[in-house]
Amino acid sequence: MAGKTPKPPSTCPAIRVVMMPRDTNADGTIFGGVLLSLIDQAAFVEARRQAHHRYVTVCFREVEFHEAVYVGDVLSLYAHTESIGCTSITINVRVRASRRDDPDSDIPVTQAQVVFVAVDDQGKPVEVLS
Repeated sequence: MAGKTPKPPSTCPAIRVVMMPRDTNADGTIFGGVLLSLIDQAAFVEARRQAHHRYVTVCFREVEFHEAVYVGDVLSLYAHTESIGCTSITINVRVRASRRDDPDSDIPVTQAQVVFVAVDDQGKPVEVLS
């Protein structure tokens, strides 16, 4: 069933989270690694929406940091499936920030593409859509 059409994108964020002081670097902005972790989680939520499996992250592609993220920002991570292969699924994630001092703001801060492989209990690849 390789190449099957994914379910349509959800209009809701895969996850939404408030950035906290524990996530900051020495310059007072949020660590890029924290954002990567959130992107991985949002992509997983989308992959599970497409097909219920265990997934392992294979790679991040084209990670782009557009704007800094600050303590108190509320991040909304939107994920949609780019493609579904035989054992892999490619998810695009967009991260938008609502600034603490401007709750109506909607600022694109980061985006990335994440590739997962569906695996069984022994970690062997399985078909995404079987």
